[in-house]
Order: sequence, then C-alpha cells, then structure tokens
Amino acid sequence: MIVVLLGYMGSGKSTVGKELAAAFGYAFLDLDDFIEKQEKLSVIDLFQTKGHVEFRKIEAKAVQNICRIHVDLVLSLGGGTPCYGDTMQFLNQHPNVNTVYLKLSVKNLTNRLLSEKTKRPLIANVKDADLSEFIAKHLFERSNFYNQAKLSISANDQSVDQIVAEIANDLDEYNL
Repeated sequence: MIVVLLGYMGSGKSTVGKELAAAFGYAFLDLDDFIEKQEKLSVIDLFQTKGHVEFRKIEAKAVQNICRIHVDLVLSLGGGTPCYGDTMQFLNQHPNVNTVYLKLSVKNLTNRLLSEKTKRPLIANVKDADLSEFIAKHLFERSNFYNQAKLSISANDQSVDQIVAEIANDLDEYNL
C-alpha cells in the first residue's frame, strides 16, 4: 500500500508522514526531495528556471513513477501537487494508493507559516497582515482537489501521534 498525504503547506505532511511510515514499517518519501534529487535542482530553482507549468509536469510524472515502482510507502506531496493535471484522479484510481487530506484551519496554518515565510517561496513576499487572506484564498481554490482524498483528517489541535493513530485506524476501519 502507498499512503499519500496531501494538504496545504504547513499542514504537517512531512512530519506526520515520517511518523506514519515508522508506525507502519514503510519507507517515507517527500515528493519535493525526490524531484530535487531527480532534477539536480532545488524546487525554487526549478520554478525559476523552468517555470510553474513545467514544474507541475515534472511533479505529475514523478508521482506516477513513484506509484508504479514503490510499495509500502508513505508519500508526502507538495501543497499544489494534487491540483494540477490529472494527478488527484490518478492517485484515487490507483489500486494500491490511499489518499489522506491533512486538514487545518486557516488560523492554524497562518500561525504555523508566519515563522516559515522565508523558506516558502509561495508566501515569502506576502505581508504578514495579508497571510491569512492569502491562505484562505488558496484553500478555497484547492479545496475541490483536497476534498477528493479517500480520508480527511482534521489535524487541528491534535498531536502527531494522534493524527498517525487516526489515519491508521481509519485505513483499517474502511479496509483501505
């Protein structure tokens, strides 16, 4: 089985993913790290040199390749990954993939991302006072894709261990 974590930046996909992989005895893979190794460029440099559209094509191909060759894996996607091309459809139709949306409120995402702005190119130039509105707009635009996940976990006010336990329980309960 491949468990694919999706959600907005700062939702905890990588942190939860590492713990979930350890709990299941699976490998963990962060999609951005995979792409950076494959392309020999940082995600920021890929965006700058190849552009947004080309980056999304690289990302979609990487997701498909990972899902074709891996088993027993927890994969953490970038926040925009499921929103482009047919990536979300591909993931939900793949027989060995279970998609999990880590859902957080705008308030919690804003609080998490305020201190990380310099590390996040998408929000680096957004004024602190405008960050909440920026996140709310993006969540609205992306919610159609995020809500297609097989499981949706409210990660507000839960520890990483609680989120991991809820995902494991839901995967078992729904025979996913």
